[in-house]
Amino acid sequence: MDYFFEGLPASSSSHSTPKTGHEDLQMTEDTDHDSPIRKSSSVSISEIQEHHTSSSIDDIRRRVQELVEKTNSSRSADQRVMDSFQEKLVEKVTETCQQVKDHMYTVYEENSNVMQVKLQELSEVLERCTKLNSELLEATRALAALREGLAISQASESL
Repeated sequence: MDYFFEGLPASSSSHSTPKTGHEDLQMTEDTDHDSPIRKSSSVSISEIQEHHTSSSIDDIRRRVQELVEKTNSSRSADQRVMDSFQEKLVEKVTETCQQVKDHMYTVYEENSNVMQVKLQELSEVLERCTKLNSELLEATRALAALREGLAISQASESL
């Protein structure tokens, strides 16, 4: 949020000049005596005080403007620091995410290789089981045929 005081009036015509009590006295004296010397000294003191007041107000206005500009400059610097921090943070988070992804893919590949070996071993075991099952079936048929042949031969002997 930037602040500017450029729109404020620069002249002191809208400000009242503080009275010390001497001006009123002199003005009263001036009205009592129409002396040009007293009128000019009275006006000179009043003009000097008005100029001094105007100068003080202008000085305050200038200081306030400088403080506002310094504050705005500081805020801009803070914003640049935060933007830089955010940029570096995004870079670091992106880099870390990429490292995690790379590690994840490495683990996937290692797991795939292990699973491939295990699947190959399982396939070989299943193939041996199938072969053994076939051999057992042949042996069972052969035994059944022998049993049948033996039963027939025993039946013919008993006759």
